[in-house]
Amino acid sequence: MKSDERQVRLNRKNGVGFLTFPRLEALPFLRHVFSTRLGGVSQKEFSSLNLAFGRGDPNENVLENYRRLCAAAGFDATSLVSSAQVHRSAVRRVGRQNRGEGFTKPKPAGVDGMVTNETGVTLVTHHADCVPLYFADPVRRAIGLAHAGWRGTAARIGAETVHTLTREYGSRPEDLVCVVGPSIGPCCFEVDSPVFEIFAAMGDLTPREWIREDGGGKYHIDLWEANRRILMRAGVPEQNISVSGLCTRCHPDLLFSHRATGGKRGGLAAFLALREADDEN
Repeated sequence: MKSDERQVRLNRKNGVGFLTFPRLEALPFLRHVFSTRLGGVSQKEFSSLNLAFGRGDPNENVLENYRRLCAAAGFDATSLVSSAQVHRSAVRRVGRQNRGEGFTKPKPAGVDGMVTNETGVTLVTHHADCVPLYFADPVRRAIGLAHAGWRGTAARIGAETVHTLTREYGSRPEDLVCVVGPSIGPCCFEVDSPVFEIFAAMGDLTPREWIREDGGGKYHIDLWEANRRILMRAGVPEQNISVSGLCTRCHPDLLFSHRATGGKRGGLAAFLALREADDEN
C-alpha cells in the first residue's frame, strides 16, 4: 500500500482484512471500517470478501461475507442499514427501526447518504471506485456516511450530509470530523469532456487546481480534492478532514475496482456506527 499510513491502516482478524482510519480511531464513541476483498468465501471475480448483492455471486456467499466482516470488526450483523446506490445527493435520517434495510428488509429508494444519533445502528454504503465519506460529531454524538460517485460529488452530497446533521441533530460544521475514504484516485479517474464540463462549472471550488487536461478531450479529475473542498465550503475546518489517499484501481489485490475489471468484480462497503456507552475504550 502506497498510501500514507497515518491516514489509513490495514487490519487483519480471523483471516478478514479491513481498513480503518486513525482520525476516526481517535474517537472512542464510534466504530468504523472500510472493507477489502480479503477473507471471504466468494469465488472467481468475486474473490473473496464480496459485499455486493445482485452481481451474480450467490446471496448466501454475500451474507456470509457480511457475517465474517462484522464478527472481525465488532459490528452487530443485525444492526446494518444500507443505502441505495443511485448516485444522487439525498441523505436520510435512520434509527433502530431501520435495522436490516437492504439486507433482510427492502432497501430505501433514492438514498446515497444516511445519518443517525442512535446506538445499535450501523450505517453501510457500497463502493467499487466511488468515494466513501465518513462524518462524526463528537459534541452531539451523531454520525453520517455517504456514497459519493462522480455524480454525487458534483451534486455535493458531502455538503448535503453536513446540512442534514445540522438540521437533524444541531451539529455545527466546525465540530465535524470527516474522512474521505478509499476510491478511484486522481491517478486513474479519466473522463471525457461532458463530465469535465460539469466539474469545471464548480467555480467556487477552483476546479482547475484539481483537474488535469490530458489533451484529446480527456481529463483526470481528483474526486478526493473535490470532496475535501466541498466539505470545507460547507464549514468543516480543513484540519478536521482526512483523505485516505488509497486508490481502488491501483490496488487490485486488496480492493475491488469497477474500472480496473470492466465491471466484473465484487463490491466493497463502508461501515460506521456509534458504540454503546459501556463499549467505549
